[in-house]
Amino acid sequence: MTLPKISLRTMLLPGLLGLTAVSAQAQRVSAITTAVPILTISPDSRSAALGEAGVAISPDANAGFYNPGKLGFVRYQHSVSLSYTPWLASITNDMGLAYVSGTTKLNDRATLSANLMYFDLGKIEYRTPTGASNGEFNPKEYAFTVGYGQKLSDNFGVGLNVRYIRSNLTGSTITDSKPGNAVAVDLGAYYTTDVSIGAGDYNLAFGADVSNIGNKITYTDPQNADFLPTNLKLGTAITKELDPYNKLTFTVDANKLLVPSPYYVEGAAPNDPAVAAENLKRRRYGIVQGITSSFSDAPGGFSEEMKEINLSAGLEYMYNDLLMVRAGYFYENPMKGDRQYLSFGAGVRYQVFGVDGTYLVPNSKANPLSQTLRVSLHFNLNELSEAFGPAN
Repeated sequence: MTLPKISLRTMLLPGLLGLTAVSAQAQRVSAITTAVPILTISPDSRSAALGEAGVAISPDANAGFYNPGKLGFVRYQHSVSLSYTPWLASITNDMGLAYVSGTTKLNDRATLSANLMYFDLGKIEYRTPTGASNGEFNPKEYAFTVGYGQKLSDNFGVGLNVRYIRSNLTGSTITDSKPGNAVAVDLGAYYTTDVSIGAGDYNLAFGADVSNIGNKITYTDPQNADFLPTNLKLGTAITKELDPYNKLTFTVDANKLLVPSPYYVEGAAPNDPAVAAENLKRRRYGIVQGITSSFSDAPGGFSEEMKEINLSAGLEYMYNDLLMVRAGYFYENPMKGDRQYLSFGAGVRYQVFGVDGTYLVPNSKANPLSQTLRVSLHFNLNELSEAFGPAN
């Protein structure tokens, strides 16, 4: 016997991202869902500790994931970072997110990058409608990205990523389902400058990134393909050198998914014919229409559009470029998923080696993100001045 035709992606999504789908006021929840939601999660420990902020912080081996516009400003000729997260550790022990990223300088202004994200969802046992076992499968998703970043001036850089995505959630167990494949691009820009404010000297940085602009993913019916998590991220970071040994950075990011919002009518059931027809229409939008409509299609108007913006904020203290302590907060409106959590982390750098760790404290003990620990290793080889002489 075959399994009922149920979207496995839909069943897994709340667990993958820790969405609670409830609010204290029991208000309507209309969280936006996409294919491959793991692409919106920070894979490394540094940004994870800063509340997921990363578009404008100082560039490192992971810069390409957050903003390829930062790549031209990477300080080392070669850099590599490896990260691992035992995902949903509070409820399972066989899911994990692995990530490896690296950069290499072509010259003092241009940088190539590559990264691989691999998400293992653990074993799932399928059952027939009568409850009999129908085999096991180990769903997996991965994304491989190559990027290029260029400094156009001493203060401004742009960059581009090209990404291949594969999402295999059902294997051959469900006969009318197949793995999803997509190709996407990211576009990024980064600006940094040193300024004097009052009696203090600061570094100001601004970043912008549009990620995962690509074809929709098909698991079953091509007419009902799923949008990638196309995302707009804007952010800033301000760094103050307290003295020659102590440095403090404050950063804030704002994120908005550029995909259609779920349609609803107050008082109407989700399966109301008019509601269902409008949601089907939105699901069948093309890529460009999905992006352009995402700024004005929320049923609640402008106020609901603002609720679709997630905020990330973090503080990083650094001593002598050797020891780091970080804290951050991530906020998602209760109407749009209600992910909210504090993050804490620390890091150390010594010569070519570094390590970072992060721990999340969610807004609810029942949140699947509780007890999520992330660890990242770093290897940085050759300062830029050693590789190419003094930077221009």
